[in-house]
Amino acid sequence: MLFSPSGVSECLSEWEDLEKDYQRLQDTHRLYKQKLEEVTKLQVSCHGAISRQKKKLKDLTASLEECKNESLTPELSPDDVDPITEIEDSIKDRTDAFCEMEAFLPRKNGLYLSLVLGNVNVTLLNIQTKFAYKDEYEKFKLFLTVIIFVFSFICRFLFSYRALDAVFNFLLVWYYCTLTIRESILINNGSRIKGWWVSHHYVSTFLSGVMLTWPKGALYQMFRSQFLSYCLYRSFVQFLQCYYQSGSLYRLRALGERHNMDLTIEGFQSWMWRGLTFLLPFLFFGHFWQLYNSVTLFKMFLLPECKEWQVLMCGCAYMVLFMGNFFTTLGVVYQKYMNNQDKSKTL
Repeated sequence: MLFSPSGVSECLSEWEDLEKDYQRLQDTHRLYKQKLEEVTKLQVSCHGAISRQKKKLKDLTASLEECKNESLTPELSPDDVDPITEIEDSIKDRTDAFCEMEAFLPRKNGLYLSLVLGNVNVTLLNIQTKFAYKDEYEKFKLFLTVIIFVFSFICRFLFSYRALDAVFNFLLVWYYCTLTIRESILINNGSRIKGWWVSHHYVSTFLSGVMLTWPKGALYQMFRSQFLSYCLYRSFVQFLQCYYQSGSLYRLRALGERHNMDLTIEGFQSWMWRGLTFLLPFLFFGHFWQLYNSVTLFKMFLLPECKEWQVLMCGCAYMVLFMGNFFTTLGVVYQKYMNNQDKSKTL
C-alpha cells in the first residue's frame, strides 16, 4: 500500500525497497527486449519457411498435373492416380494453413495503407487483440450509423443550412475514410472482406467529398431533399445489416462455419442465406435509389443553368455504386439459384 514516509529512517527504507524493485524492473525489461528479438527472428524464419513451402508446392503441383496428363498412358497405373489426388487435396489444405499462419506474421502494407500510414507494422500478434480490434470496428460502425441517421434527419426535417449540410458531409467523408483504413488493417490481420465490398467505401468517400464541395445554389437545393432522404434510408438499412449480421456471424462462428475474423458488410454474401434473406428487398430498393439519384443528377447536368462540375461527378459516383452493389448482390442470388438447381438434379 502506498504511503508518504515521515522520517529519515522511513525514507531510507523506502529508497532501498525502490532500488530492489527497480533492479527487478530492469531484469524484466531486459528479458522483454530479449524475447522481442527472439520473436523477430522467429517471424523472419517463418516467413522464409512459408515462402519456400509455397514455391516447392507450386512446382509439385505442376509436376502432378504432368503426371495426371500422362495417366492415360500405360506407364501410369490407376493405383498411382489416388495418391496424386490425395496430395492435391493436402496441398489445398496446406494453402489454407499458410493463410492462417500469415495472419499472425508481419506483412507488407498495401498501397493504400502505405500512403496513409507509411511502413508501420499493423499486424496484431495475438488472437485476443485481433478480436478486440474487430469488435471495436463493428461497434464504431454501428455507433456512427446511428449518428449519421440522426444527423440526416435533423438536416432533412428540422434545419436547412448549407453550413450544417457541410458538417454532415464532412462527417461522411471522415466516416468512410476511417472505415477504409480500419478495413485495410483488418484485412492485414486475416479478415476476409474483399472485392466490391472494399472498393465501394472508396467510392463513397469520393462521393461524400464531392458533395462537401458542392456550393449552395438552385441545383444543390433541388437535389438536397432527395439526397438527405436517401441518407436516412441508407443509414436505416445499414443499422439493420450491422445488427442482424453480427448476431448471425456470432452463431456461425460458434458452429465453426465462419472464420473468426469475418466482418459485417453493407451488402449480401452467401452465408447470409441463413436467416437474413429478409434484408434483400431493403438492399435492392436502396440500389435502385442509387440509380434514381444518378439519373436525377444526369438530368440536372443537362439543364442550361448547370455550371457546377459536382453534378456530373456525383451522378457518375452514384451510377458506379448502383452497378457495383446491384450486380454483386445479383451474382450472389444467381449463385444460390444455380446451387439449388444442381441439388435438385442430383435428387
